[in-house]
Amino acid sequence: MQLDLREASLFLGVDEGTVYRWVKRGDLPGALVHDQYRFDRVDLLEFAAERGLKVRPEMVADTDGGPAQPSLAEAVRVGGVHPDLAGGDKAAVLRAVVDALPLPPDVDRAFLYQMLLAREQLGSTGVGHGIAIPHARNPVVLRVGRPAVAVSYLAAPVDFDALDGHPVHTLFTLVTPSVRIHLHLLATLAAALQDPEMQARVAARAGEPELVAAVARVEASLAERRARGGGRRS
Repeated sequence: MQLDLREASLFLGVDEGTVYRWVKRGDLPGALVHDQYRFDRVDLLEFAAERGLKVRPEMVADTDGGPAQPSLAEAVRVGGVHPDLAGGDKAAVLRAVVDALPLPPDVDRAFLYQMLLAREQLGSTGVGHGIAIPHARNPVVLRVGRPAVAVSYLAAPVDFDALDGHPVHTLFTLVTPSVRIHLHLLATLAAALQDPEMQARVAARAGEPELVAAVARVEASLAERRARGGGRRS
């Protein structure tokens, strides 16, 4: 899951000097290992989502020969769409989200809530344009059978300390059983949220059928681009 400076620059679609400047300013997490920076894929995906950077499809495609990844559209079906969630601040909203999640009976909701709060303390999951993507930083410990992405429309916008300073009106909450699935769904969601049709449906507070259809279309487009080689540079 660790990438070097060159791989991180390819991942984010920028030159190595830009990545280095982001690290030196403290914007992008990076660890020095034997005088070389190493980057976590989750950190890179979160950074790209926050800044609207388009991650190249081939950089997040499966390469480990594992089982087929679940679709984001199916994860949204599992998580559901939850309108008019109440809450006057970030903590209250996250509490309401956890309470609304369709989770197995043996999942400790209080523990999940604390995990989401802990992730927010590392840095806001507000990605701009009124959207946040709360998720547990170490999803493997949740032990859920199926990944879920719950879409929550808030009754009133809430300050989420987002990078663009705008309050949040919609949350996409990720609950996944493994880091591998977490990476896949986070990357696909970041791509979907850059799609104009998807943006319009979120702004209109669309219901589950409309959102699932928009996500499925984005996933089909990504799959087609990967099949063509992801637009690799020569």
